[in-house]
Amino acid sequence: MTAPRSRSDPTRRALLAGAAALAVAGAAGAGGGLVVLAAASLKPALDDILTGWPGPVAVSYLGSGTAARQAAAGAPADLVILAATDWMDWLETQGALAGPAVPVAGNRLVLVGPPGAAPLALERDALLARLGPAGRIALGDPMSVPAGRYAQQALETLGLWETLRPRAVLAENVRAALAYVARGDLALGVVYGSDARGTGVAELVAVPPESHRPIVYPAALLRGAAPGARALLDRIVASGAVFAAHGFAPAPAA
Repeated sequence: MTAPRSRSDPTRRALLAGAAALAVAGAAGAGGGLVVLAAASLKPALDDILTGWPGPVAVSYLGSGTAARQAAAGAPADLVILAATDWMDWLETQGALAGPAVPVAGNRLVLVGPPGAAPLALERDALLARLGPAGRIALGDPMSVPAGRYAQQALETLGLWETLRPRAVLAENVRAALAYVARGDLALGVVYGSDARGTGVAELVAVPPESHRPIVYPAALLRGAAPGARALLDRIVASGAVFAAHGFAPAPAA
């Protein structure tokens, strides 16, 4: 079975990110600590959750597609947390999981602009007027980044994809897409609500949740996980208040 909606040959960018993840994971594993592969959008919340954890933990924050591929390839990691259930389902088919996946959080999509940008309607003419003749919109790469795939689904549902696709800049993960907008390099971006929170970017309009698949973050132990990884997974599952403080939605029932 092939990876969900991904290229048959990974991009050079994904390979470089994966190599970096393996290096981090290998170094942490060699030191006896736990290693987590996690969706990039989880960084602020997961960093908080790991504060005070009694033992070393190394986290590689990646696009979910890259994290899943690394886990399937045998990266020396104990736990994986992704931003899409289909990537986790694919990992299960690869025999990479040591137990069932558990949903830990949800999220929402928002259209953002640089700091101070005025609100904007999700309508063709309004979007084109804001972009001007040369403006671009930042998305995660739909081939490997769930946020980008959710954004593509939403824009297709809203009849905007064909208009915006030629203007899209595809980032290796959703945090990179956010950075383009926060720096003022690009006029617009579609990111998770949790990513926009507290970054200074302007949230222009919420993307209707019914326009794309539900956003769910599943977590699971990887085959060969160290014994302490179960306790860490339990702590993450029980951290709904921390996720909420960082703008995530409650996890759906398992």
